[in-house]
Parts: sequence; C-alpha cells; structure tokens
Amino acid sequence: MLPGMPASPQASVVFLKVQDFARRAASEQARLRAQLEAVVAVTVAEIDPASRVVLEAGDGVAVVVLREPRGALRLAERALAAAAAGLPLSAGINHGAVQVFKGNGGMTGDGIAVAAAIAEFAAPSHLLASRSFRDALAEVVPGLEATLAPAGTFTDPGLRSHELFGPDRSAPRRRRRRYAAASVVLVLALVGGGIGARIAKEGREPFVKSVTQKVQPYWRALVRKVSY
Repeated sequence: MLPGMPASPQASVVFLKVQDFARRAASEQARLRAQLEAVVAVTVAEIDPASRVVLEAGDGVAVVVLREPRGALRLAERALAAAAAGLPLSAGINHGAVQVFKGNGGMTGDGIAVAAAIAEFAAPSHLLASRSFRDALAEVVPGLEATLAPAGTFTDPGLRSHELFGPDRSAPRRRRRRYAAASVVLVLALVGGGIGARIAKEGREPFVKSVTQKVQPYWRALVRKVSY
C-alpha cells in the first residue's frame, strides 16, 4: 500500500493490453512481455512513485495512478507510441474505485476491471477512455477533456454498457474557433449599443470599466456553454 492511501481510493487506471497475447507462441509472449515491461518502466518514470502502482495482468499491465488523470492520459499516449517498434498495444483508461490487498500491496476493484474491459474494445495502437475518466480529467485540468471525443457506447461480455471516448486532436482548435465567434458576437453587440456616443459622454476609462463589469458575467456563462 502506498503511504497515506485510503483503503478504497479513487484512481485513474491505464490498462495496456497486448493484442492477441494468448494466441501467440510462448517465445513470442516472453519477448512481448519484456518489451512491455521496458515501455512501462520508461513511461511511468515521470509520475511520482508515491502516486502509482504497476500491476501485472495475464495479457498486459495495469498502471494505477492516484491524483493525476493528466499523467495517466500522457502515460497511455506515450506507451502506444511503442507500437511503431512492433509492440501491438491497445489502451483502456478508467477512473474509479480500487481496493488494496493488505500485506502484498496488490490491488483489485471496479476501476481496474473497467479499464481492462475498455482495452478490449480499443483497436491496436489506439486508446479508449471512460466517461468517468473524462470527467476526472475535466475536474483537474479544465479544457483538456476536449481532446477526448465520443467514440460510442460498447457492451462488455457481462452486458455492462460503457460510454467511451477517444483522442480527437482537432477538438481544441474547434473550441478556440467558437471562442473567437463568441467574441465577435460580443463586439457586435457593443457596437450596436452606440459606443461612440457613450465614450464621448462618459470618457474612455469610465466607459471601459462600466462595460467590463456588465460583460464579464455573460462572457463566463458563454465560455461554459461552448467549452465542449
């Protein structure tokens, strides 16, 4: 157990699955396992050791990351880049409860089980993330969740449905365009309000201060509406 960890913490879980692992020859399994261990050793290095636990699975590895959803996403992305070197990985990311086994430091729990199920749905060299992970990402790093776009709803063998999301690098650009359009709307509204006449009457600085105080609440509400 990590120091200070509660018995059933909430954590982000990255499950890295080797595609078709069970159907491969024993010698190839050993080679892929060694490659996977090397990839994990490199990718987890930037995460505080007190905030992560690496767990072996039959066909891959689960990395439990406490308090760092952004680190979990980056870890998954970097690990999948290893596919270019011949390691056939897919990744599933979830945020949920994990339970610690007293004594041996192992873990289980729905957070891990769901991550493993999600990895089954991901195509080679791709990742999928759960709604709960996307929400956790939004809470810690508002706006970063926009890089994960809806990928559909999938049903696992236990008939449990999962709303999943995959990388969408164009999403932040679309969001910036919406911000720009919203800014134009605000400018046009101000122009329509007779700016020239008011500045001449009130003076520039008092006018700007007055407009800023009135516009800020509307602007904050508008940003919330267009942030996804």
